[in-house]
Amino acid sequence: MSVVILIPARFASTRYPGKPLAMLTGATGESLSLIERSWRAAQDVSGIDRVVVATDDDRIRDAAISFGAEVVMTSPECRNGTERCAEAVANLGISPEIVVNLQGDAPLTPAWFIEDLVAALRADKDADLATPVLQTSGRMRADLLADRAAGRVGGTTAVFGAQMQGLYFSKEVIPYAGRNFAPDEITPVFHHVGVYAYRPEALAAYPTWPEGRLEKLEGLEQLRFLENGRRILCVEVEARGRQFWELNNPEDIPRIEAMLAEMGQA
Repeated sequence: MSVVILIPARFASTRYPGKPLAMLTGATGESLSLIERSWRAAQDVSGIDRVVVATDDDRIRDAAISFGAEVVMTSPECRNGTERCAEAVANLGISPEIVVNLQGDAPLTPAWFIEDLVAALRADKDADLATPVLQTSGRMRADLLADRAAGRVGGTTAVFGAQMQGLYFSKEVIPYAGRNFAPDEITPVFHHVGVYAYRPEALAAYPTWPEGRLEKLEGLEQLRFLENGRRILCVEVEARGRQFWELNNPEDIPRIEAMLAEMGQA
């Protein structure tokens, strides 16, 4: 087996309980659950050998099975999606070349984001994992800032070095730019897309490390890798006219539904 996509999903989210089963209406008027839309996004990715939903909740399991997904049950003790993916690989008894974590709150993730991610990790033998970053327009940056101003935990931003190595990830909008931007203007802020491609060794090591200080402060699981000296490869991806947003809060539902309608996505 070469590449497997895991979709970690839990019901007991602190910010949004039951989020994987939240319904989203597409351009055709059809309502599908968040977990089904994420699973459908995974099905569009080429070069993938297997797609599995990893959950600790019977309601999510039953919903996933109803639309044809393979499911693996994991412990409710998993603190985040990366720990859940590590346990899922062990429970499935598989040894893939690359494990992709497509978090169950990113139904708008285009297939080429993941395809580019896998290709970049294969090409960079020094990276322990790879994750996509998307350069923001003035409009997207303003949306991120509006979430922070309203006290909502919205999207994550990333900063990286000359070799695309991740330096830091934050729920604040970084780096500081010092000015406003026109809606269609390109900004120096990169939106971190919540998808990861891991080498199995790095993924297996992750749950053995204690929760990091920065990870705990930011609530960002990937910081544990940085705090333990692992190299995260940031892979710049292109929107190609597609809009992207993650479902972090109930207030994100109308925003994502509007994007689905605008893109004509069912």
